[in-house]
Amino acid sequence: MNTRLAVVPHSGTVAIKGATVVDSNGSRQADVLVGDGRIIAVQAADDAADLTAERTLDASGCVVAPGLVDLHVHLRQPGREDAETVETGARGAALGGFTAVIAMPNTTPAIDSAAVVREVQDLGAGTCCDVYPSAAITLGRRGEELAPMAELVRLGVRMFTDDGAGVQSAMVMRRALEYASGLDHLNGGAAVVLAQHCEVEELSVGGCMHEGEWSSRLGLGGQPAEAEELMVMRDIALARLTGSRVHFQHLSTAGSVAMVRAAKQAGLPVTAEATTHHFTLTDACCADYDTVFKVHPPLRPEADVAALRSGLADGTIDAIATDHAPHTSDDKDKPFDSAPPGMLGLETALALALTELDLPIEQILALMSWQPAAIAGVDDRHGRPVAPGEPANLCVIDPSATWTVSGEEMACPSRNTPYEGRQLKGRVRHTLLASEPVVINGEAQR
Repeated sequence: MNTRLAVVPHSGTVAIKGATVVDSNGSRQADVLVGDGRIIAVQAADDAADLTAERTLDASGCVVAPGLVDLHVHLRQPGREDAETVETGARGAALGGFTAVIAMPNTTPAIDSAAVVREVQDLGAGTCCDVYPSAAITLGRRGEELAPMAELVRLGVRMFTDDGAGVQSAMVMRRALEYASGLDHLNGGAAVVLAQHCEVEELSVGGCMHEGEWSSRLGLGGQPAEAEELMVMRDIALARLTGSRVHFQHLSTAGSVAMVRAAKQAGLPVTAEATTHHFTLTDACCADYDTVFKVHPPLRPEADVAALRSGLADGTIDAIATDHAPHTSDDKDKPFDSAPPGMLGLETALALALTELDLPIEQILALMSWQPAAIAGVDDRHGRPVAPGEPANLCVIDPSATWTVSGEEMACPSRNTPYEGRQLKGRVRHTLLASEPVVINGEAQR
């Protein structure tokens, strides 16, 4: 397995030269000097001859931006270290330009207690990306009793979700929203976010792909769009009732996008994410029963893909997430209806957005950096402007580089990428975490 791992010692200051700086303040040509975890100087190239450093990173023709932030990753640890570990996931994230990821709680055991939160935090310490565990809304993700949210917020948890399952009971979800709304004082005054996997299980049970023309052709059980949309509708109503924030995970249907758009226009406190696979692939990909295309929620038809792209373009959808979900070959080699859902995403997400979306790079970076950072409550360290004194969590992107996706060359021990052999445009050249180059010229440094 080639994990593109190299060992290069690092100390002291680093200069990033020849780039266009892009952040929430706009774009400008500048060189950047970092050290001791912070940005020391940002100077126009004509004035930057005096930016001397112990190491210089070539960024000619590149964009330097705040590091990317992924709201939705499955790092599998504890419980399924054969598919992924926190360390390998963090390495893959850094190779993809991410400096922070939010780890989902559907591990074994679930992240629903102080002990498991601390375990994931400890596993993430010293990796090439900041790993922030989310925690389950309910104990064991069973949808019945609320997890000890106050205790977990005190440990640094900022997002709660039963991801992999939606909270089926409207009353349990209402109680969770009301409880979370009273925890702001434990979070520096910032809102604690409840994120919802929108799926009404009574409608989706037995379905392994989108219910429609292709499921009929293939003889596979389908999940109707309404299984997602009914829960989106319910939780928009609960956000109105409670005044609490709701974040909608991996939206996949045109109806969901339309409802979130209307909720935002009404001033309700809702945000949403879309995954790269939901705006680049359709249910027709399942035509050969290849389980690499099985995902949850399922891939949808072209009209839904178009709606997601429109939602990303007009600001209805706030963030691009990966829903990075590794699985071993043994698991994915099962029949389509019994194989687990999920795809790799960390190392291909940025390039897919640059290749497939007709959006300027400034908007793509907003969707992948400072906007998700704000939703996750990590915008004190990530997604920050590229300015003196700010944390030096940065990525350097070559938007014109072309490359071919290969699962064998990824950091993840699993190989379930649906983009095998696809040529993409745009690649991360360097990633810096707290001013340390953890990726140099596309090679992980630890």
